[in-house]
Amino acid sequence: MMKNKPGHFPFTRGIYKNMYKDRLWTMRQYAGFTTAEESNKRYQYLLDNGVSGLSVAFDLPTQIGYDSDHPMADGEVGKVGVPISSIDNMNTLFNNIALDQVSTSMTINATAATMLALYIAVAENKGISSHKLRGTIQNDILKEYVARGTYIYSPDFSMRLITDVFEFCDTHIPKWNTISISGYHIREAGSTASQELAFTFANAIAYVEAAMSKGLDPNQFGQRLSFFFNAHNDFITEVSKFRAARFMWATIMKERFGVTNEKALVCRFHVQTGGSTLTASQIDNNVVRTTIQAMSAVIGGTQSLHTNSKDEALALPTDDSVRLALRTQQIIAHESGISNHPDPFGGSYVVEALTEELANDAFKLIEKIDNLGGTISAIEQGWIQNEISNSAYSYQKDVDSGERIIVGVNKLKTEESSDPEILKIDPKETQKQVDGLKTFKASRNNDLIESKLSILKNSASGKDNVMPLLIDCVKNGCTLGEVADILRLVAGEYK
Repeated sequence: MMKNKPGHFPFTRGIYKNMYKDRLWTMRQYAGFTTAEESNKRYQYLLDNGVSGLSVAFDLPTQIGYDSDHPMADGEVGKVGVPISSIDNMNTLFNNIALDQVSTSMTINATAATMLALYIAVAENKGISSHKLRGTIQNDILKEYVARGTYIYSPDFSMRLITDVFEFCDTHIPKWNTISISGYHIREAGSTASQELAFTFANAIAYVEAAMSKGLDPNQFGQRLSFFFNAHNDFITEVSKFRAARFMWATIMKERFGVTNEKALVCRFHVQTGGSTLTASQIDNNVVRTTIQAMSAVIGGTQSLHTNSKDEALALPTDDSVRLALRTQQIIAHESGISNHPDPFGGSYVVEALTEELANDAFKLIEKIDNLGGTISAIEQGWIQNEISNSAYSYQKDVDSGERIIVGVNKLKTEESSDPEILKIDPKETQKQVDGLKTFKASRNNDLIESKLSILKNSASGKDNVMPLLIDCVKNGCTLGEVADILRLVAGEYK
């Protein structure tokens, strides 16, 4: 693997010749809470402190297709992300933010197509063409079935929505990453590093196959595929994992799908430091953990990075802890000297051997999934879920026995002198979101809403691309929950 230089197939050593010497990675801080107005304040704060890309967290009702005023949303509005139900919410979220000058990443899956439609509509309200928009929609539903659970529809219908996004973005939003295929949540659920690689790329293979069956060209749509990986605690393993990821994806695209366009061979990825590694005790230790993990991502050649805040094992992060997490990235970028050297660990016996070992182990797991009939079949049989569960159990058993040391948890414990300051969600603020949505719905032309939703239902029941109709629906006042309910009528809910 070492014989290949950075910027050359199979890109083990990096996707660009000079890597960060030419351009630093995009620095993001995942954020969203309470209301669109409060979240917008956090985005403005982050932009003022030097983030180069926004990363939006949505609350649970938004993720699973319920408006903030739905009974299922009670008690969850604004808790783990921002509530977005309407075009008004989306306009507020990006108020005074130049969408043609900032890259926006949105972590949303089951309702990803609708959220992208809202983003496009907001840009149009600002007079910005969709051709100028840059960013990423996660849009990765397969990992939801095995690791996270925020799915709505069956795998087949979900894949239809995903490939509709691929097809639409190819001509309407050419700078947009149509999917962020996530190993992050697979690792958070308890997988090993090699399983994170294997299950992520097995999902990616399923997406490519689905798009090709729709008549799309992997040489074209493959250019806008992106990935999302975890940076865990084992520093050398993580550096090697990121190198192995590039080697694997380039090999898969070239040998399995016959891709010849070099831009469709590169594995471009975002990294987030390991949320599951953060501890609720001795939270200052989390700064050290996050720094080590962030360095592994940079040395491993990431294109985008989010660093977790020290207090996230307790609550949503405060402004001060978010700033410290961002400063961690900035210090690595500007003071460590790491960014001057593409693949600085390339040639290390340990790193080269581990890179090869991780790739080989992951390819063996992908072969097993192929033998089970592919990713969706393996999910329906529960095989992938079972593999992750076994790894998670083994890890926890090692922690409980003390064989794996977690400083401040099972070794070197101390009494906490005081409770740290944490960010608390004000229920009065989230009630404003609910009340505002009710007012929004009451002020619309509801005959027009019914007409637009009826047209969407007829289209979704056929084979037309739903994206243009989703955009038309949300521009005319249909809410995210209403759109999701129409699609529920068409596709049913997956149990």
